[in-house]
Amino acid sequence: MNRIFCSSSYQQLFFLFVFRSVYDGQEHGLFMEKLDARIRNHDREIEKMCNHHFQGFVDSITELLKVRGEAQKLKSQVTETNRHLQENGKELTTSMEELRQCRVQQRNIATTIDKLTHCLPVLEMYSRLQEQMKAKRYYPALRTLEQLEQTCLPKAGQYRFCSIMAENIPKLRIQIRDTAMSQLRDFLESIRKHSDKIGETAMKQAQLQRSLDSSVSPQPRVLLGRRGRKGAPAAIRAGMGVNSLSEHDTGILDVEDEEEEDEVPGAQDLVDFSPVYRCLHIYTVLGLRDVFENYYRKQRRKQARLVLQPHSNMHETLEGYRRYFNQIVGFFVVEDHVLHTTQGLVNRAYVEELWELALSKIVAALRTHSSYCDDPDLVLDLKNLIVLFADTLQGYGFPVSQLFDMLLEIREQYGEILLKRWNITFRQVIDQDNYSPIPVSTEKEYRQYTSQCPFQDPELEKLPFPKKLPFSEFVPKVYCQLKEFIYACLKYSEDLHLSSTEVDDMIRKSTNLLLTRTLSHCLQYAIKKKNVGLAELVQVIINTTHLEQSCHFLEEFISNITNVPPDTVNATKLYGTSTFKDARHAAEAEIYTSLNAKIDQFLQLADYDWMAAVPGGENLAASDYLIDLIAFLKSTFSVFTNLPGKVAQTACMSSCKHISTSLMQLLLDPEVRQISMGALHQLDTDVKECESFARAGPVAGFQGDTLLLAFSDLRQLLDLFTQWDWSTYLADYGKPTCKYLRVNPHTALALLEKMKETSRKNNVFAQFRKTDRDRQKLIDTVIKQLRNLIAQHHT
Repeated sequence: MNRIFCSSSYQQLFFLFVFRSVYDGQEHGLFMEKLDARIRNHDREIEKMCNHHFQGFVDSITELLKVRGEAQKLKSQVTETNRHLQENGKELTTSMEELRQCRVQQRNIATTIDKLTHCLPVLEMYSRLQEQMKAKRYYPALRTLEQLEQTCLPKAGQYRFCSIMAENIPKLRIQIRDTAMSQLRDFLESIRKHSDKIGETAMKQAQLQRSLDSSVSPQPRVLLGRRGRKGAPAAIRAGMGVNSLSEHDTGILDVEDEEEEDEVPGAQDLVDFSPVYRCLHIYTVLGLRDVFENYYRKQRRKQARLVLQPHSNMHETLEGYRRYFNQIVGFFVVEDHVLHTTQGLVNRAYVEELWELALSKIVAALRTHSSYCDDPDLVLDLKNLIVLFADTLQGYGFPVSQLFDMLLEIREQYGEILLKRWNITFRQVIDQDNYSPIPVSTEKEYRQYTSQCPFQDPELEKLPFPKKLPFSEFVPKVYCQLKEFIYACLKYSEDLHLSSTEVDDMIRKSTNLLLTRTLSHCLQYAIKKKNVGLAELVQVIINTTHLEQSCHFLEEFISNITNVPPDTVNATKLYGTSTFKDARHAAEAEIYTSLNAKIDQFLQLADYDWMAAVPGGENLAASDYLIDLIAFLKSTFSVFTNLPGKVAQTACMSSCKHISTSLMQLLLDPEVRQISMGALHQLDTDVKECESFARAGPVAGFQGDTLLLAFSDLRQLLDLFTQWDWSTYLADYGKPTCKYLRVNPHTALALLEKMKETSRKNNVFAQFRKTDRDRQKLIDTVIKQLRNLIAQHHT
């Protein structure tokens, strides 16, 4: 084709060039002539050819005319034959039409039967779907929808009712999904409202299981969690056989009050979990399992925050704590059941995360609310409730070590509350005590008191009735209260899963606090309170002595209840001995102080005439105040017979020293500017009366004249002045054998200055008496020598 096209193109170009050359060369006429000659040649050739074939053409026409006649005859015959055929085949045609109509009807009937065969299952299934929807059997309805959509409708064909059904299928799915979600919301709301009932049942079951454990085995109860999930929760899980494919609702939550029975039902028996399972299966079939899981977990997290939020007044009653714990237990019992009865709706990590959140909030809430409590009984009940709460959740596999650690923290608070209560108790015992030895008139009374506190005195037992115990009611009451305190501490230590050594150590530490802080302060209160007399102080010393002796029995008592020997290595020792010793020493010091104060009251009555003249030959009498003072001391020391010997001796020595020191201060009082020799003689007489009292031995146990040493300073000073033995004093001063070794030169100088002042005021008359002038000169000389002596020793 390409070559032909190229050849034709060349010819056209050739003719164009020819025509152009013709017109350009002015040879048009010549060209036309040549063309006409060419046409004439071709005409002659055509005419020759026609002349050659003309005879054959004529023959053909002749034969064709003959054939036309025959054709007319044949047409007539065919027409006649067709007429006869049409007349004869009319009945056959009618029969054939009837046969055709029958065949069409038969085919339509077969088609209809086939279509009905495919449509009837669709209608039946749709009818079943309507019945399932009406009966709220949504999971089977969803399965019916799936079969209807994937199997039946494609086989039925394109019909209007099929289209309507196909259009309704997504709506029905949405309706089923929304209805299932609505039931789930109702379920979540119901378990939120009744979680406390679920938790209460679970805790009752745990308590029952714990009681069974303790009754079966006398051994200490082990942790529920260490038995695994087949221990206490096995009974609780009795109601966990819930059919996840259940098609009938039996109620979301059964919380009707039932009569108390011996057997506590399982916590899960109260709950119908079918809405959860149904909704889970529905969303799984719909391909929305992730959406359902996220929604369920989100809603339960919100509920967890609500459950973990304690009431503001929860700390006021135990019921507030119980309701709080019941709600938490109910929440996690449901989650634990969902964890083990569904495949992946919640997983272990999710539950552990929730528990960690809950544990931190529970511990924080308990720390806050328990700090407001000041009732030890409520704290003890709270501790038992927390232990039951922890054991219940530990039975479900939740770690609760933080709760037991927090219980040890609360135990410190419990100890402080106990100390406050026992402080009040000890104060009441002190205030109600009569500070008198206990009189017993029968053997029964005697045994009653000796059974309350350890006391053995063979000498006292030999005495006939009636007789007196050396201590007051304070001793048995305090000892009994100490044992009550130990019992209170032991009650808190129960069920905390502590070893005997740990319990023993906790009790001993708490008891030490009670002794060293509470009881010590109360004893100080008893000693320092107003209007306490010497007799009361003496009785306090006696009481503390017996309590100190009972500390050994108190340690044995603790060892007996904890089964820990007192000689165990690293065992805490009781500080009761030091506590009672300190109290006794404080009472002794208070006795000394009180005696000195009483002595000061007598000394305030002293009314010396410091300018008295030297008495004549009559004997001077002791001052009235001093006689009364000595009589008071004698009566006082007579009641010191039950005191330890050293206490009575120290009190007597302290009193004598205080009297001596006070009399010395009277002499050296700056307000007393003048002292006469007559006043010194009166004071000398009073000191002799004191020395007579000391020699009489008001308290047994002093050796020789030991008590007289209390007045030696005053005695030597008075002897020096009354005997005017200055030559001996000045000559022997500083020697160990000096007769006036206890006389201080400063004291002697001060007293001489007062005597010199007296002589100076009397010098108007003294200048007429040679003896007075000589005495004045002697005083001046002694003063000068004393000053030189002081200056020498100072240098």
